[in-house]
Amino acid sequence: MPFHIVLLILFAASLHAGWNALLRAGEDRLWSMTVMCLAVAIASTIAALFLAPPASASWSYAVLSAVLHVGYNLFLVRSYRSGDLGQTYPIARGCSPILVTIGASLFAGEKVGAVAMLGIALVSGGIIFLAFKGRKLQVPSLPYALGTGCFIAAYSVADGIGVRLSGAPMAYTAWMSALWGILMPAVYVGLRGTRSLFSVRPGFGTAFAGGLVSLLAYGIVIYAMSGAPMGAVSALRETSVLFAALIGYLFLGESLSIPRLLACAAIATGTVMIG
Repeated sequence: MPFHIVLLILFAASLHAGWNALLRAGEDRLWSMTVMCLAVAIASTIAALFLAPPASASWSYAVLSAVLHVGYNLFLVRSYRSGDLGQTYPIARGCSPILVTIGASLFAGEKVGAVAMLGIALVSGGIIFLAFKGRKLQVPSLPYALGTGCFIAAYSVADGIGVRLSGAPMAYTAWMSALWGILMPAVYVGLRGTRSLFSVRPGFGTAFAGGLVSLLAYGIVIYAMSGAPMGAVSALRETSVLFAALIGYLFLGESLSIPRLLACAAIATGTVMIG
């Protein structure tokens, strides 16, 4: 994988950890997530107006990904209801690289070399280990965290195939994100009503900015998947847990023990092997 692509994905990983920390710290996470999606919808729609539409063969994948992103949003919000960022986030992100690798092999015919495969395994294993406290994996929201990981893998494979068929990574990202950004507020309105969504609350600006950051982060990932193996890109993206662990320790009062530092070392080693 080209070195500049590795650096871009690691940058996206740091952005991704940042907006997840913003979401975890919020009081009404469903509202915060929906405001993020409003920002995604507005920015993506404006960008799409200046870009030629992606190839028609990619549209079904864009629609599928948008729907899967809404499922991901709902599961992520639910998993943060009772789980720490330092536990829930590693579970959700740690299981997805292996699932993406399997999905890319089944649906896109990708093959990963032995060294890169070992690197993916190290990254996933190290990430999941971050969720352990001592020898126990006690995550109150474990089913939702695992479900979140499945949604991540599903939309990653859909976007990996879709962007390759599109012939235009930026246009595909803009149109898919616009669809996703519109669907999530529609779901919120169905659950809570229009007045709840557009009521003035503290944190609106922070959530809106977080949406723009999330759009940039995932746009970089989609661009990387247009020419690099999906499993490897996914594993590098999930190094965001390193940044999340540090954010949780510095700003959210979460612990960072020696075993967790060793897990971070395993993730870093796997990252080098992939890159």
